[in-house]
Amino acid sequence: MRHLAVVAGGKGVRMGEAFPGLPKALIPVGGKPVLQHQLELARDAGVEGVTIFAGHLADKIAGFVGDGARFGLDVCVRVETEPLGNAGALTAALDELPAHFFVLYGDVMAAVDLARMGEAHLARDVDFTTLVHPNDHPFDSDLVEADADGRVTAIHACPHPEGAYFANLVNAALYVVRREALRPFTGRGKLDFTKDVLAGLIERSANVVAYRSAEYIKDMGAPARLSRVEADWRAGKIRLGQDAPRPAVFLDRDGTLNQERGFLARAAGLELIPGAGAALRRLREAGFLLIVVTNQPVIARGEASEAELADIHRKLEWELGKAGAYIDALYYCPHHPDAGFPGERPELKIACDCRKPATGLIETACRDFAIDRPASWMVGDSTRDIEMARRAGLASVLVLTGNGGQDRRYEVRPDHVAADIGAAAELIRDKMLASAA
Repeated sequence: MRHLAVVAGGKGVRMGEAFPGLPKALIPVGGKPVLQHQLELARDAGVEGVTIFAGHLADKIAGFVGDGARFGLDVCVRVETEPLGNAGALTAALDELPAHFFVLYGDVMAAVDLARMGEAHLARDVDFTTLVHPNDHPFDSDLVEADADGRVTAIHACPHPEGAYFANLVNAALYVVRREALRPFTGRGKLDFTKDVLAGLIERSANVVAYRSAEYIKDMGAPARLSRVEADWRAGKIRLGQDAPRPAVFLDRDGTLNQERGFLARAAGLELIPGAGAALRRLREAGFLLIVVTNQPVIARGEASEAELADIHRKLEWELGKAGAYIDALYYCPHHPDAGFPGERPELKIACDCRKPATGLIETACRDFAIDRPASWMVGDSTRDIEMARRAGLASVLVLTGNGGQDRRYEVRPDHVAADIGAAAELIRDKMLASAA
């Protein structure tokens, strides 16, 4: 993938007072414009050509980048004569772009392996790939709905209906595009990538896929968000290296994050344990990935469908998002080894390697993420969770909510005991700080 289109035509109204006379793409992060960070990221991924679609204060952008030679790139700045949204100017110049190209908004700070993302797009031979990730404010974000194969089935644009809840899968404003997929949108004037292009492609049953990543990518186009990105820069969080090992906290679901309700089969019954969101925020601030691993025999027992379980997990993510928290991934085991339940699904009544205390869910997560296992933890409310932690080589915390270890299925002792997920988070943070001292 050799070309990047940067969409940088916005007026930057929210940032005008702090940076008068400066387009958003030239606002500094870590002492240099966000646009320079983007150009260097693209160059290091093998990109050779860049088209910048500019509008407001376009002369400042053109003066900064020149022809791109000082960045090792061939850069062209196209100036829109009238506001065309974040997609209209690009579709108007479609024939000047190559067969496949990246698209990145000019107010996004990213440390994403573009080469890997481009390779994934070409390998699947799709029309449109959008990078997605969870965040801590899904309620005011454009959200993606994807099936088990990663195909995008719906876009839920902000603002969201009162009382609705969706999976916390945020459209991150970084795309890989097949040029010809955008052909139906040419000549249509002002366009928005989410509301018009993505929604239109899904309506046409185009091949749109979600590329989920834990790499760093954040909008810095508002004062509060810029402050957070600057803080991340100072803390060394904005760096390439999805493969650099990171510690994780693995979390049980029922009785640990949400109230124990027996075999929870409907989203209406899900209620977070008080303080769960705040606990996850503290763990994330400490640098941990957050991954839920849960047995869900309600599927094998025929008590809930995969769609109903997905609805439960959408509500879990939404409620955590309302508390300013999010998880990086959720893995579940749908199996159950014992037969004899009305409506059970025989194909799922098996002994598997993913049902806790087996470590299959942990192994899958470690393949999907670069996890520093010796520095990682498991938090759960049952001896099954603690036994899995022992087998997987994870430090363990038993919380006294939910079962509180009273299941007594396994003769195993946790490394630590905590009253609830909030106390567990404090314990883990303290241990991490002590080991770093």
